[in-house]
Amino acid sequence: MNWITNYVRPKINSMLGRREVPENLWIKCPETGEMVYHRDLEENKWVIPQSGHHMKMPAKARLKDLFDGGIYETLPQPKVAQDPLKFRDSKKYLDRLRDSRAKTELEDTIVAGLGLVQGVKLVAVVHEFNFIGGSLGMAAGEAIIRAFEKAIAEKCPLVMFPASGGARMQEGILSLMQLPRTTVAVNLLKEAGLPYIVVLTNPTTGGVTASYAMLGDIHLAEPGAEIGFAGKRVIEQTLREKLPDGFQTSEYLLEHGMVDMVVKRHDLPATLSRLLKILMKKPAEAARRESGSQVSALPLAARA
Repeated sequence: MNWITNYVRPKINSMLGRREVPENLWIKCPETGEMVYHRDLEENKWVIPQSGHHMKMPAKARLKDLFDGGIYETLPQPKVAQDPLKFRDSKKYLDRLRDSRAKTELEDTIVAGLGLVQGVKLVAVVHEFNFIGGSLGMAAGEAIIRAFEKAIAEKCPLVMFPASGGARMQEGILSLMQLPRTTVAVNLLKEAGLPYIVVLTNPTTGGVTASYAMLGDIHLAEPGAEIGFAGKRVIEQTLREKLPDGFQTSEYLLEHGMVDMVVKRHDLPATLSRLLKILMKKPAEAARRESGSQVSALPLAARA
């Protein structure tokens, strides 16, 4: 009896029973409900093939896709004070940091790299939304400032890819101070005569929108991205008015002059390269010749 109970029955159950399937194997399209196999989604740059819906793209994957051959120099993450306010809500802030680092394999929400995009040398700064909602804290602010300093030192443009819920509440006023600090960094880049382009992704909100995300020379946006300072419900309750559908989407902002172009993710490298060559007053042929020397001048590149 024990042999049947302990061996035969579990063996039969394992053969006939339902097998566990990883939750992230199939991804559901928010617009159509279509189920897409995760590998197909990754190969299509996290864009749903049928509907064209732009899903959130991991920061490292975005850098690898953006730079020529997926090769770039990863800029170091500066060290800052951890949990300076000893903050705790439903769990300790240090525990949240530890969990996010384990989940994303990143030190904080900002990932920056230096490389070539269709022959144009630039610094790219990307928010990782999966790290505490891409929120802006001391570490993120310092990383952004260092990236601007790197662009100035290399005499090259900077492209920003924000995806954030805003300032990080666990760091209080120290988080809010990153808004003027990053704004000063933007001004220093512009004083050096170097272009600054922002590619607004979903979502770009809060203090990030109130600072460096809306200070670009040119503002691009991915299709369907939510862009704004406060949420729709908060604005409606404040104004006591019903707001139009989709009023915080990139398409609506394009119609009302707050965004210069809405660009599909597949077209971003070519669009950025073309715009930067115009801003830097470089003919296509001259830019191509210069890129040949820049490849050898780049420091040891890191593959994402």
